[in-house]
Amino acid sequence: MIQTAMTRTTPLQCLVILAFAGAVPAAAAPVALVPEQTESDAYTRYELLAPGSGRFRILYDVTATTPGARFYFNPIRKGSIATDEHVTDSATGKPLRFAVVGADIARAGGLPRAEAGSAYIRVALARPVPPDGEARIRIDKTYTDPKSYFVDGDTITFDRPLGIKRNAIVLPPGYEPVSVNYPSQVLQEADGRIKLSFWNIGPAAAPLVVKARRTPASGATPAALAGRLQERSSQSREIVYYLRDPETHSFDLTHDYTETRPGVGVYTNVVRAGSRVSNPSARDLDTGAALPTETLRGAAIAAAGGDAPGATADTEAVLFRFPAPAPGESRRLRIAETYTDPDRYKLVGDTLVWERAFGRPLNAIVLPAGWTLTNSSVPATISRSADGRVRLDFINPRTDELSVLVTARRR
Repeated sequence: MIQTAMTRTTPLQCLVILAFAGAVPAAAAPVALVPEQTESDAYTRYELLAPGSGRFRILYDVTATTPGARFYFNPIRKGSIATDEHVTDSATGKPLRFAVVGADIARAGGLPRAEAGSAYIRVALARPVPPDGEARIRIDKTYTDPKSYFVDGDTITFDRPLGIKRNAIVLPPGYEPVSVNYPSQVLQEADGRIKLSFWNIGPAAAPLVVKARRTPASGATPAALAGRLQERSSQSREIVYYLRDPETHSFDLTHDYTETRPGVGVYTNVVRAGSRVSNPSARDLDTGAALPTETLRGAAIAAAGGDAPGATADTEAVLFRFPAPAPGESRRLRIAETYTDPDRYKLVGDTLVWERAFGRPLNAIVLPAGWTLTNSSVPATISRSADGRVRLDFINPRTDELSVLVTARRR
């Protein structure tokens, strides 16, 4: 019933799928509660197709994070007609089975607020989401939506609110942007198409409006410059710093990153000068498997296959080893360490002081238990962690570093 090629279901077939998935219990059995669907790391690429067609291709990368989940539900936006669907497992590059189902099935499968009358792509994951892990997928679909993508005279317009944090819009061949109302990178693809890419740093959907028109043929970006023009929104590294009491000058951190290079099976984390590292560990988030680590210094780093250009005898690095991806595969890794850094994390009088430069687009700080935030030099969203600690999330959509100064006091 659920196929690699998309199937559309009648109400009767939906009941069959529910029963197959265990979402419809026997009449006498109690209703099993399915955990609400959670996800992270979403990135959407919109490729605008022929002007006048109202069609655009969507590549949607997303990570299912509900422990034990066997399915992931992706809504089809009302007003859009979806065709040409394909779903792949990002870890292996292999196709996944899926079906288009209604709101009742979506609600039973973990979307309690699924809207009646809406349709959803129901993806059968390659494996249940492991504890302390995740399942990464790519949904490839084409929408027809002339209200969102249309022609007005000699101008094409893409007018669509985008709720996902990381987005890219690729113009048709031979088109240049006339206006873009949301701050975006402008990047030329290898085939000459222009891409507009941005992080949505606000809490609501970005009310994006892009206008473009035909342009005379233009050449490719010089190779010497291409390496400096990296898309920021496609970067998916995440770092979370869990501060211990400031008297210790220590903090735990987790660093998530994706390895896509075929044959690469080691990650080298060079310890920043002035810091000491301890308690290294790592996990393959796709499988939940623990990974081996080793801490080395100087020439031993390169001898063990590490990557630390310019290393001296005092350079310290932690090597994390994992099964190297084959072509078309990738690995999502979580690295954990404890750092001690008296220069950047300390107590000044009775004030906690954290001062550090962030080079990644997504960084977070979790204050120690019992501390109240008093200053943050860079804008952040503020929330409470599950154990009641103050958390600050920093999104840097630019390609430079954020120099962050945070202070706090005991409650």
